[in-house]
Amino acid sequence: MSGTLGLEPTPIPGLLVVRLPVHADDRGWFKENWQREKMLQLGLPDFGPVQNNIAFNSRRGVTRGIHAEPWDKFVSVATGSVFAAWVDLRPGDSFGTSFHIEIDPGIAVFVPRGVGNSYQALQDDTAYTYLVNEHWRAGASYPAVNLGDALLAIPWPIPLDEAEVSDKDRGNPGLGEVVPMEARRIIVLGANGQLGRALMEEFPDAHGVTRGELDLGDADAVAAWPWRDYSVILNAAAYTAVDVAETAEGRIQAWQVNGQGPARLARAATEHGATLVHYSSDYVFDGSADEFSEDHPMAPLGVYGQTKAAGDLAVSGTPHHYLIRTSWVVGDGPNFVRTMRSLAERGVSPTVVDDQVGRLTFTTELARATRHLLDKGAPSGTYNVTNGGEPTSWADLARAVFRLSGRDEDDVTPVTTDEYAAGRALAPRPRSSVLSLERLRGTGFESEEALTALAHYLQAP
Repeated sequence: MSGTLGLEPTPIPGLLVVRLPVHADDRGWFKENWQREKMLQLGLPDFGPVQNNIAFNSRRGVTRGIHAEPWDKFVSVATGSVFAAWVDLRPGDSFGTSFHIEIDPGIAVFVPRGVGNSYQALQDDTAYTYLVNEHWRAGASYPAVNLGDALLAIPWPIPLDEAEVSDKDRGNPGLGEVVPMEARRIIVLGANGQLGRALMEEFPDAHGVTRGELDLGDADAVAAWPWRDYSVILNAAAYTAVDVAETAEGRIQAWQVNGQGPARLARAATEHGATLVHYSSDYVFDGSADEFSEDHPMAPLGVYGQTKAAGDLAVSGTPHHYLIRTSWVVGDGPNFVRTMRSLAERGVSPTVVDDQVGRLTFTTELARATRHLLDKGAPSGTYNVTNGGEPTSWADLARAVFRLSGRDEDDVTPVTTDEYAAGRALAPRPRSSVLSLERLRGTGFESEEALTALAHYLQAP
């Protein structure tokens, strides 16, 4: 026995056959049944196994299945051999697709969540082994289908009436009676905020959760949440009161939600193999550069930026994540653009800061970029996301809003940050919030220009 490590697809999406090298001599044999680094390079998903099980089958003909457990599995044998069969019990076009293969020590199979798994021992004393990425729990329910279903016509080497099958498995329903396994969902945290509402529009089947339902500052509540039900966590929950964060009470709340909350989500995502999408801010930078790449050193000026930077560090430690940094967010709710339009309509002539420079980011653009990264399967990591075009100051944007609202843009008076802050208890703000969009562009995403998006926003009912 020997061979070369290899990977083969099957008719069932995500079900993968792995050819394992087995090194034998007169003492016996050795194989690397699971070798994460090599197998990830081969193309296996990083499914994060947490439990290793062995089912010993003392007699030839022992037959088990077909069960679609709510976790991924990596199956093989340590001794003997099995005839193994799988049936896709997930909703979709591949529902009911089957595949079978004989497994000896030189073969392993990755079985994605929702694919029914079964096998028949072909020799006495067969040890069937499998890794899973969820801990077994009593009372878990999942779909199962009858081993002898005529629609599947699985060619069992040992006829089922001669095989050793449990009463429970003999009583499993036919394929036509099986309810497909419910897919893991997307969850949107902070669903009632500006960004949360845009994400719910982009992902209408997602489970939207408000802070009243789940407070990221509550460690026990986060730990008790059923994260195993979700494949993607979109964290739009944040403490955004930049100035209040500088106070004693605000500082505590900002750290709980922006710092500790993402750390708790990162642990949950790692444990359950979910993708965590977290939204961060230009405030993690000090504003001293003309433009900030994703890898620019963080140097926040105030408490809000410090808490966001802490959240960034926590999120970057989970294997599957998109850390989306953005700036000057505008969406469905109170924001700078709506304030300026209201002033324009009421005949007020404001003074607006002209020495802070950046780009607007509409929540619809953030949601669109999120969809793009997930659908594209872009590499995990940090991505800057804003609208495109030339950077502007806040005063430039106020003038644009006035112009688009039918007011003379000269009714906006520019002032410096220091002049505006005089006599006010304001947190420090970065003078430059310009984020490089090159990494995002490299994934095939083109950002809509900010001033074009601003015109569309102001025209909306």
